[in-house]
Amino acid sequence: MSQGDLGRRLGVSFQQIQKYEKGMNRVGAGRLPQIAKIFDIPVGALFDANAVTSPGGSTRTAPVKLIPDRNTLKLLTAFGGIAHGKIRHSLVDLVDAIAKATPKTPR
Repeated sequence: MSQGDLGRRLGVSFQQIQKYEKGMNRVGAGRLPQIAKIFDIPVGALFDANAVTSPGGSTRTAPVKLIPDRNTLKLLTAFGGIAHGKIRHSLVDLVDAIAKATPKTPR
């Protein structure tokens, strides 16, 4: 589905969809049920990386489909494999500090 198609179905512009996708704007809680309905998935699938999202019961996951950057997906997948809570917390702090210290450049 194109960004324009999704935007029309949500009643917003494709530019707004781009802002949602890039994280420039947050998706409001009221939009989440609309998005889930459009993609015919349960709302919880938007939050659970292991959620079953197809009617046939396959294991395709919604969030993975919504992440366009391979490095982001790779980082999230690796992070999900870390069981130690303190290490996870430290990594989040490290990435946050790097992001704050890095000059912002357009993508």
